[in-house]
Amino acid sequence: MDAGEHQKAVHRLIAEIERNARDTAHWTGRKTFSERTMAAMANVPRHRFVTPNYEVAAYVNRPQPIGHGQTISQPYIVALMTDLLDLKGHEKILEIGTGSGYQTAVLAEVLNTGHIYSVETLSALARQAQRRLAEMNYTNISVREGDGFDGWSEHAPYDAIIVTAAPERIPKTLIDQLAMGGRMAVPLGRPHDRQSLVVLSKSLSGKVTEDHVLPVAFVPMVCSSSHAKR
Repeated sequence: MDAGEHQKAVHRLIAEIERNARDTAHWTGRKTFSERTMAAMANVPRHRFVTPNYEVAAYVNRPQPIGHGQTISQPYIVALMTDLLDLKGHEKILEIGTGSGYQTAVLAEVLNTGHIYSVETLSALARQAQRRLAEMNYTNISVREGDGFDGWSEHAPYDAIIVTAAPERIPKTLIDQLAMGGRMAVPLGRPHDRQSLVVLSKSLSGKVTEDHVLPVAFVPMVCSSSHAKR
């Protein structure tokens, strides 16, 4: 794909995300996404985050496999989950499920002075994403292999948390690591069953509320073998 074709593909994708936002506004309450979110979606080269066999479809608005039974999320969903965090650019963010690093890169583009701490259960994906993001000169991202159910306690509390795989219930550890006034975007539900994208908010007094935003379909959030033995 040459530079001209790439730009056309990006423009088509951005236009489709904008249409999806309008079409789902009755669920999400958002007819449009912020300029910050949409600029990030336009700036991140999605073809760098898919497997070589799928580069030709990188800018199609649908999930793509990235190996190890995992997927790179549909761009519209990436944009929606990013926008639902209501980021201003200075936040400290915890991401559970680095995957290929695509959602991580979008978040990094949204931030000005903030930082992303991303946890990936699968060691191969963690290493690949860490290398890829470093090659792309993202300096506001830290990636480590670990159990997403444990979060990353050393850097808590977080202004925002994003979970890119579906647990059956929100792990209490992640709620505890969310700062007062923070927001979490997480898909909830069993695999191959009804799932819902949820925004969890924690008030300044510590009260937790959940808003079910949109029906979704995500791969299940899995724990590491060490976690399973506890």
